[in-house]
Amino acid sequence: MPTLNLKVTPPIDAAQAQSLAAALTTLTADVLGKRREVTAVTIESLPASHWFVAGQPAARATAQLQIHITAGTNTTEQKARFVAAAFALLQSELAPDGALEPASYVQVLALAAPDWGYGGRTQAARQAERAAAA
Repeated sequence: MPTLNLKVTPPIDAAQAQSLAAALTTLTADVLGKRREVTAVTIESLPASHWFVAGQPAARATAQLQIHITAGTNTTEQKARFVAAAFALLQSELAPDGALEPASYVQVLALAAPDWGYGGRTQAARQAERAAAA
């Protein structure tokens, strides 16, 4: 945890995907304080003919980033900093000329601790174990 799911157009190559995954992992650790070793990133490239803005095929580089975190683990300010920094990162990586589509979205999705987890255990179970050990 967390998980990041990035969709981009136009399609990017494997080297760009690796660079973005590394940068997003670092950003997530630095801004949200999440552990690198359990941060997962998926990247999906789509042709512009399959991405629409205002009902028209995307005319420039466009992105949608969703990050799933456990509710209550980050402040509103941290999430706002993440949104701004992630958009800036996507713009620099995908549209260095500054032409990233403004309708590119960064979404921080906070899930309740009992509703998700990794390694077969929920975040709520992990929190309970930490509290019992303290």
